[in-house]
Amino acid sequence: MDSVLSDIKKYGLIKPKERVAVACSGGKDSMALLHFLWSNREELKCDVVAVNVDHSIRETSTNDSAFVTNYCNKMGIKLYSFKVNAVKFAEDKKMTLEQGARECRYKVFKSLVNKGIVDKIALAHHLQDQAETILLNIFRGTGIAGASGMDYQRDKIFIRPMLNVTRPQIYAYIEMNNIPYVEDETNQDNEYNRNYIRNKIMPLIRNRWPVADVAISNFGKNCRQDEEYIQSCISDDAIMVEDGLARIYSNYFVYPDAYVFRLILRACKAIGTTTNIERKHLRIIKDMAVEAENGAKISLPNGISVIKEYNFITITNRNMKASNKSYPFVKGKLDINNFGLIETFVIKKFNVGEYSHIIDAAKLPKDAEWRFRKDGDTFEKFGGGTKSLSDYLIDKKVPIRLRNTIPVLASGNEILIIAGVEISDKVKIDRSTKTGYGINVVRF
Repeated sequence: MDSVLSDIKKYGLIKPKERVAVACSGGKDSMALLHFLWSNREELKCDVVAVNVDHSIRETSTNDSAFVTNYCNKMGIKLYSFKVNAVKFAEDKKMTLEQGARECRYKVFKSLVNKGIVDKIALAHHLQDQAETILLNIFRGTGIAGASGMDYQRDKIFIRPMLNVTRPQIYAYIEMNNIPYVEDETNQDNEYNRNYIRNKIMPLIRNRWPVADVAISNFGKNCRQDEEYIQSCISDDAIMVEDGLARIYSNYFVYPDAYVFRLILRACKAIGTTTNIERKHLRIIKDMAVEAENGAKISLPNGISVIKEYNFITITNRNMKASNKSYPFVKGKLDINNFGLIETFVIKKFNVGEYSHIIDAAKLPKDAEWRFRKDGDTFEKFGGGTKSLSDYLIDKKVPIRLRNTIPVLASGNEILIIAGVEISDKVKIDRSTKTGYGINVVRF
């Protein structure tokens, strides 16, 4: 454990006056980390607390949480305890139990940081965990990003002070300081992928190559250096990001796979998700960008949609389904969920440019209402000529992802206004117009 303090300082893991929560399950690794940071909190000039998450997977998990509670009470350590249903979460999200448990506890960790309760979450991963993680990622078919393994710090929130410490060193520290701990019986269940690597594969590898853990960890460091260099070559201007949406210029998809695949993953991360995005998905997206026609769309895990839109590939996790909701045509402000604001004024002076749309009040049918497009909608273009609404939106190059989210003012299947796009010839003002409606459209 001698290297922990030096690594904390070397990598800037803990800053003075920060509050660090140690993720503590009650097992050897997390108990050693909690004891070490608590014992060195004055030297580190930080506040140390603990967080325990009961995943409700085992019948004995409540006992483990009680053990952590009793230890923290005895030591005077502030503890934040949580109970989650990882089994149900994994079933609902169609994840493995390992993935579901991880998602649950990380949601808890992030909530503590987001609420300002703690500044960092300290995780008890060590050198053997690093080697196992690298192998597990390789077996899953990862690229060099996954083969890099875990870093000392991630997202400026999660820190791993023991990443260079071996399991025997941790056990020696436990024994020397007489630190109590509990055993998780599921650690011997080889149905879990990580346990299979830990209990079956790694002992065979170490028997042949005793320093395999160090060698695998060093391989991960080399991969990380290569990954960081490639990432530094990716243009910051290649992606445009909005809330829940990222667009990549199509001309970037002629670059080599190593560049394009990372660009796609960076776009996915920008909208908050990279989980379950595999190499096959990246290949499909690149092929679509190069070969598919405009408007092509594919669906990825986690509710992600990818659409080819003229000069862009758009990646979004927004809901693009048409809403059945309708709104009466009224004067004043109309706030439309997931779109923006439509504000309507009665006007007698028709100053072009002052409003998004100006229409003749006398020409507006009494049953006109704001809604979203439906099958059979038609639109009479400004200046004459009727088309289906779908064809008109294509002609106007309105992206497919927006066509279901733009409000339209309709009378039956006759569209009078496409918000922010155009008005129908049937409601335009002319020399006989006395009163009109000035309509401003503001997208959020």
